[in-house]
Amino acid sequence: MQRKTRLVSIALRASLLACCGFAAAAARADDDQGPFLPRFVVSSTIPANGDLNPYGVVIAPKDFPAGGKIAPGDVLVSNFNNSSNAQGTGVTIIKLTPTGPVAPSVSPGQSGSATTFFTSKLIGLTTALGLLKVGFVVVGNLPATNSGIGQGSLQVIDRKGNLVTTLTDATFLGSPWDLTINDGGAHTQVFVSNVLQGTVARIDLAVGPGGVSVKTENEIAKGYGHKTDPVAFVLGPTGLAYDKDADVLYVASTLDNAIYAVPAAGTRTTPVDKGKLVFADPHLRGPLALALAPNDDLITANGDAVNPDPGHPSEIVEFTKDGKFIRESNIDAGQGGAFGIAVLRHSRPFNFAAVDDNANNVTVFAVRSHFEGDSDETAAAPTTK
Repeated sequence: MQRKTRLVSIALRASLLACCGFAAAAARADDDQGPFLPRFVVSSTIPANGDLNPYGVVIAPKDFPAGGKIAPGDVLVSNFNNSSNAQGTGVTIIKLTPTGPVAPSVSPGQSGSATTFFTSKLIGLTTALGLLKVGFVVVGNLPATNSGIGQGSLQVIDRKGNLVTTLTDATFLGSPWDLTINDGGAHTQVFVSNVLQGTVARIDLAVGPGGVSVKTENEIAKGYGHKTDPVAFVLGPTGLAYDKDADVLYVASTLDNAIYAVPAAGTRTTPVDKGKLVFADPHLRGPLALALAPNDDLITANGDAVNPDPGHPSEIVEFTKDGKFIRESNIDAGQGGAFGIAVLRHSRPFNFAAVDDNANNVTVFAVRSHFEGDSDETAAAPTTK
């Protein structure tokens, strides 16, 4: 999506804390009330080459292996556009360490100070960004070409920022727009939404210290609305969230303006038609990224390409898995800013991140679910919905 850079209100950032059912106060050893100010960090996502339009975001968990450029708690963001804001031409994954200095806001075309973790030879890095616990980064791409939109792929990168392998398949990896991972170590499943085909695939991988190889590929869901769009580039199935205990994959279908549930996602070998409709609500405005929160609610980012409302722009929406709306908060005063989101279910100090591709930045939050039992000085106290 082509966007204009704009400043983001700190007040809007603070309001997002309420979205996920979390309080803004942090626990202190000598006081039950804690500080008034919430803890969050806002940083530019523009690297030295000027890439724009952040899409995917992921936070490295506390057990991510050492020995590379990524440490637990670091945030990675993939860029979809180049410095001229041409869609589907970005090549960088940037890295932010929220506990360190932040990258200042810069204008398109200028150099930023966000650290570049990886520069791809393939263009158009998408929201399909994830981490494998053995120490690999997985990122999808969907390139813009002179004749339209080209063949996508998944790239596997080691923790030092070196390309390990590129996975391609016209059927199962034709247009990777987002992904989620069921990480079983040596046997790992990557669920991928293919936006141009209107499908979701499961890629079963054999994973070792030296790399990955594909064991099996299966299309597990189909029939989602999809089309190219002059502003949004393409609309179709996007965000994915996997509930391992129930073996259910939740799918944010942007053009259908709905969230679906795919049963037996980890084992099925034949596709369902979209799956069970679980949330089709007026609060949805073209849902994009999707994640499971620590309290087992679902969180999605409204891209505003469907059912837009200028009075409710760039919102993050929380709802239950049985379709009950909980809360919404916006991350930008203009429409179309919300895209990638990331949640860590059991990690500190920062465990929620949301990109704003209007402002070309990412906000990383320290929030705590009232279902999570651990605590530390950065964790937020629970609140009721």
